[in-house]
Amino acid sequence: MKILETSSAPGAIGPYSQGYEANGFIFTSGQIPVDPATGEIPQGIAAQAAQSCKNVGAILESAGVDYSKVVKTTCFLADMGDFAAFNEVYSQYFISKPARSCVAVKDLPKGVLCEIEAIAVK
Repeated sequence: MKILETSSAPGAIGPYSQGYEANGFIFTSGQIPVDPATGEIPQGIAAQAAQSCKNVGAILESAGVDYSKVVKTTCFLADMGDFAAFNEVYSQYFISKPARSCVAVKDLPKGVLCEIEAIAVK
């Protein structure tokens, strides 16, 4: 197993890793929309979805893969009313249409509107 770590995605804020590579798979931790360069969180679901996707992409890149290798995502929304707007952005990154679960949750870290985690093949 190999821990994945990149400065191009937000650092872990707890006892976890940004991701792992194990047995030919890449597992990313959930990525909230924090800009790793500034620590800022953009406003609105579209901007937050894009930043979360970019953060997942940075971890994938650190493992030598891209979005096309993602086989499964789990997406968390603070409000299911944002589902259509979230999908609009998400579909621009995950064009291979991986398997996905998308659920609404009561709260997300730092009060963000979305979080995305992914599993990819090497």
